[in-house]
Amino acid sequence: MLLVEDDRTLVDVLKYNLVKEGYTVAMALDGERALELARREKPDLIILDIMLPKIDGIEVCRILRRDMTVPILMLTARSEEIDKVLGLGIGADDYVTKPFGMRELLARVRAMLRRAEIVQLQAAPDTTTTSIKVGDFEIDLERHLVFHRGSPVEMTHREFDLLAFLVQNRGRVFSRDHLLEKVWGYDYAGGTRTVDVHIRWLRQKLEADPSHPEHLVTVRGVGYKFEE
Repeated sequence: MLLVEDDRTLVDVLKYNLVKEGYTVAMALDGERALELARREKPDLIILDIMLPKIDGIEVCRILRRDMTVPILMLTARSEEIDKVLGLGIGADDYVTKPFGMRELLARVRAMLRRAEIVQLQAAPDTTTTSIKVGDFEIDLERHLVFHRGSPVEMTHREFDLLAFLVQNRGRVFSRDHLLEKVWGYDYAGGTRTVDVHIRWLRQKLEADPSHPEHLVTVRGVGYKFEE
């Protein structure tokens, strides 16, 4: 695990609690060092603060997303930073706002690592690939890949999980709360706005006209569904 935070006191507290939970923790105090360690160590998860010296956390996240699909948990201090994390499509998988409780942070970490482990266990390159073909799309459940007309579509872990769930249950309408429970996990403490943002990101990547989606459809007053 890679912890990226420039507040040394907070770093010490976070590392102490993470190590106590059994995690191996590498640390970086600025964005440049974070990129160096992420590429070298290939961590299972990155906890990444937004406000960092040299290169800020948003840019670090953007750069990492071009190279790897590691789960990224953003730490934010202000409401406008949450808007950046959710609204700019930088590729973060989750976020917590400061000040946060240690139990909440550890719950988020456990949930993200659990989902990443499930994805890794599903990957079986020597066996027959299980995939779902819907129109111009192919969702490879074992390799965690999405193709549109044969071309790969880059996605975060959470985007893939949400799309895969909706496609596997295509035609069925799910409320935001239901999607949070099934995709993010029952112990996720975030709000339903997270679902709306991830749906918007998926539409931007998959729909010919994101403002008039044909596949990721909103059912007013209820939630979302995937239509073929």
